[in-house]
Amino acid sequence: MNWFQALLPREDQFFDLFEAHAQTLVKGAEAMRGAFEGGEGTTGWCEKIVEHEHAADAVAREVLHAVRRSFITPFDRSDIRGLTNSLDDTIDQMQKTAKAITLYEVTAFAPKMRELADIAVQCAVLTLETTQKLHAMSKNRDRLNELTEAVTRLESESDDIFDAGMKALFLEHRNGQAMDFIIGAEIYDHLEKVIDRFEDVANRVNGIMVEHL
Repeated sequence: MNWFQALLPREDQFFDLFEAHAQTLVKGAEAMRGAFEGGEGTTGWCEKIVEHEHAADAVAREVLHAVRRSFITPFDRSDIRGLTNSLDDTIDQMQKTAKAITLYEVTAFAPKMRELADIAVQCAVLTLETTQKLHAMSKNRDRLNELTEAVTRLESESDDIFDAGMKALFLEHRNGQAMDFIIGAEIYDHLEKVIDRFEDVANRVNGIMVEHL
């Protein structure tokens, strides 16, 4: 029996993988913020986002493999898959943002875009701490609530920034340059969705806490 149990994945490995996944989100968000500085470095930052997205995919695959081969999991398998998918969707959306920037060869960005990218970095840091606290949910309940509420507040703040940015974009291009407006609006849309995906992660964590605490 001892040798059989030794073959089973540690329950803790899931928490290690959640944290590793969240670390790719921090790196991806930081690279995205670098891209929105504009200039000649934009393409390089976008390439880094893609690299971090590939790293996140590798972590997600490892989690899903572990779920299939584990007899013991820290919480329901559906919750593990759901949290993993939410984390992966977040960096996937960063990759879509980078793809739009690269496709349209954009190298200059509006201040409100940079503000949204700043919020994405803040959300990523909060998400990383959330995954670090998950291994002891009961002990860290209060802090976990604080972290998820902070992400929700940032998402609400981002809505106002998005609206202000879209208004400024419209006023700038209302008398022409329709294509520039369309491209700018698409980038704003991607940025908003990145932050929405962070809120999805926070909501997943809240759901897990409701079920298991």
